[in-house]
Amino acid sequence: MYQIVTIEDEIAVSPGKFNLDLDEAMKQSIADKFEGKIDPEMGVPLAVTEIIEVNEGRVLPGDPAVHYPARFKLLTWQPREQELVEGEIVDITEWGAFVRVGAMDGLVHISQVMDDFVSFDEKNSQLVGRASKRILKTGDRVRTRIISISLKENTKVGLTMRQPFLGNLKWLETDAKTKKADDKKEEAAEKAAEKKKK
Repeated sequence: MYQIVTIEDEIAVSPGKFNLDLDEAMKQSIADKFEGKIDPEMGVPLAVTEIIEVNEGRVLPGDPAVHYPARFKLLTWQPREQELVEGEIVDITEWGAFVRVGAMDGLVHISQVMDDFVSFDEKNSQLVGRASKRILKTGDRVRTRIISISLKENTKVGLTMRQPFLGNLKWLETDAKTKKADDKKEEAAEKAAEKKKK
């Protein structure tokens, strides 16, 4: 889930940024400190959206930077358990498919890809369903549900596609067309049966 969080922190502006406008120097320094780093509390900071307040800076002995107490807003991505997310398959392995969701990659374990026996086709780097013949490959767009999260030392996001309305978006589109056609046939059969009764 994307969110805006408000942070209060002391930001060190290095001498290389002294020639910039203070607002720009602060944005760059905040980005250097936060962006792309994973924090269990707020997730993954992506961008500085607003600098609310910058107080008077101070210089510390032996440190060439100026330290400014500041309050600012960051755009972050925080995965939430049971959240539905759409993403792109970025890698296929014998363990499953890695999906880029939000600001990180999650793993759909091979057992969570579909309700079918799934095998890894190493030659073509794809996952194949035995009965359904459905194929999952790099570049496919998928809808998944987050089922486990660990933002500790080894960041892990576990995903599933074995629930209704989840999976490869192409499969879902095909399923929807098939259901619509089946519904029309059923409706036509019901109308024909009603006519016979009359």
